[in-house]
Amino acid sequence: MIAGGNGDPNPNSSWLDSRGLWVTYVLGLTIFHLVLLSIPFVQIPYAWTITNISHNLVTLVVVTNAHLYFLHLIKGAPWMSIDAGENRKYTHWEQINCGEQFTTTRKFLTTAPIILFLLTCLYTRNDIDHFIVNFISLVIVLVPKLPQFHGVRLFGINKY
Repeated sequence: MIAGGNGDPNPNSSWLDSRGLWVTYVLGLTIFHLVLLSIPFVQIPYAWTITNISHNLVTLVVVTNAHLYFLHLIKGAPWMSIDAGENRKYTHWEQINCGEQFTTTRKFLTTAPIILFLLTCLYTRNDIDHFIVNFISLVIVLVPKLPQFHGVRLFGINKY
């Protein structure tokens, strides 16, 4: 029996196309932000900046096998799949939708940090300190997602 049990050629990334992922993603982000707002000493601009930075860090490092650490650094799949190791040279982000660019899943995962950044700018009233921190965070999250970086290993990082 294949890992995942459903005969999916790449269960490592196919779950990102599952029903309810977008709602769960937005709901989790909203709940996290509301928890931050409920802390008495956290002001609204800081709550938005913390939400944005945390989202970008989490998607960069931990959750959804996320962007830089998992989606952009770790290659292959954590289990044997039907693809017989064809994806062993690709990161998780590169495996989404079999590497096809501009799918709805990729568009959603790319626009989510942009929308969050814009909301953060709105609620921080374009404070320059918040803007700089949030913009740097946004760039770090978005650059590896660009189609021009598909399969590209900068400075030999993650080459093998």
